[in-house]
Amino acid sequence: MHPLRKRRLIGLLVILVGVGAAAAITVWSLRQNMLFFIMPGDTAIQEMPAGRSFRLGGLVTPGSVTRAADGLAVRFTVTDGEGSIDVTFDGILPDLFREGQGVIVRGALDESQVFQATEVLAKHDENYMPPEVAEALAEKGHPLPTPPETAGEGPR
Repeated sequence: MHPLRKRRLIGLLVILVGVGAAAAITVWSLRQNMLFFIMPGDTAIQEMPAGRSFRLGGLVTPGSVTRAADGLAVRFTVTDGEGSIDVTFDGILPDLFREGQGVIVRGALDESQVFQATEVLAKHDENYMPPEVAEALAEKGHPLPTPPETAGEGPR
């Protein structure tokens, strides 16, 4: 083999190995940072491993909110009509957090299948529900809250 051809082949192999390594690192890092959105009824199907971070969305089950007497810890249940998951959160809840309203929580399941939330997001007014939650609930056939009727034609 000619020395020039040999050098070109080695250079091409080095470039291919470099591109392959960069692609592998990119795919690995994106997979580690990907945050899935799951409804409570889907957790039985998808079997999320304990400690894997994801977002859980649904409605806060009425009567399920219990607060610790000696701290900020709160426990509640999130449901989508097909399934429900108990959620614990140690922190300050959003002012608009209420039972029966849409919520998205971020965190991970523990070994006992209780969702340990690190962040709780609640709707911001009486007509809003997070789009992911509204779409998932509509697919499951769950009735969505209807916005109140507005009186009048608007500002004059």
